Amino acid sequence: MSPSGSMDLGRRERQIMDVVYRLERATAAEVLAGLPDPPSYSAVRGMLRLLEDKGYLRHEQDGPRYVYLPTTARSDARRSALAHLLHTFFDGSRESALAALLDDAPVDDAEYARLKALLEQARDPETDA
Repeated sequence: MSPSGSMDLGRRERQIMDVVYRLERATAAEVLAGLPDPPSYSAVRGMLRLLEDKGYLRHEQDGPRYVYLPTTARSDARRSALAHLLHTFFDGSRESALAALLDDAPVDDAEYARLKALLEQARDPETDA
């Protein structure tokens, strides 16, 4: 997620990033309105500055307000977070992570079909030979 690829976000910082990603661009007031159990306005502004210092956000001036935007696409941030999760909890094994997800709840027919199609797409053509 960050330019260094590190996962150094606390719970509230992740919540703020979720709001900014959802809105695509957001002021401090819009972030505050989108947070569960929100802290003070000044605390949100401080966390936005910290996220900017860490490289997760940038801002643009819009009159007297700052509008914050993520520095990376959500899909890139998602891949980085997932890679970190795989490395940290599953020793890099996609199979172990998928097994843990599938062990959690039953899969209906439609989801099974989508997962099967994704696995077929991901199959290495050289293993079919």
